[in-house]
Amino acid sequence: MKTKKITECAIMIALATVLHMVAIFHLPQGGAVTLASMAPIILISHRHGTRWGVLAAVTFSIVNMAIGFYPPPAGDVGSFILVVLLDYVLAFGVYGLASAIRRWFKNMTLGLAFSTIIVCALRFLCHFASGIVIWASYAPEGQNVAIYSLLYNGSYMLCEAIITTVVVVSLGRLIKKLVI
Repeated sequence: MKTKKITECAIMIALATVLHMVAIFHLPQGGAVTLASMAPIILISHRHGTRWGVLAAVTFSIVNMAIGFYPPPAGDVGSFILVVLLDYVLAFGVYGLASAIRRWFKNMTLGLAFSTIIVCALRFLCHFASGIVIWASYAPEGQNVAIYSLLYNGSYMLCEAIITTVVVVSLGRLIKKLVI
């Protein structure tokens, strides 16, 4: 059974990685909207639980860093660690919490929708904090750093959240068969 879980997680991490490379569009100030790249990680969480979901999500973050890591503008170790934590490990790791959040709801479809929205919001908060703490030097001169981070991260994360929620809820019947 454990081998089956590991295999399923590896396949879904690979699928998430490929989907993450498929940008539906790039935003002018930066950031890209992908083809529901986090849906496979959310599905792992719903199928195998929070522990496996978080493990898969953190593994995905490591793969994502290996493929396209963006170093912080400040060259110190603290900034590097914060980028790794806020923009990768925590930002993607929260997707593994989807199954724990879904359990708050009796209705499966409602639970899938809200758990997806909540984990996307948690990811946004990680990127938002990172934008303020680490990427502030990229804000246009005279613009409030929090507003810059909100606009930069909010613009693509809102689109990501909508697309991912639609995909996860659309697969709800399949998920119900797989989970129960």
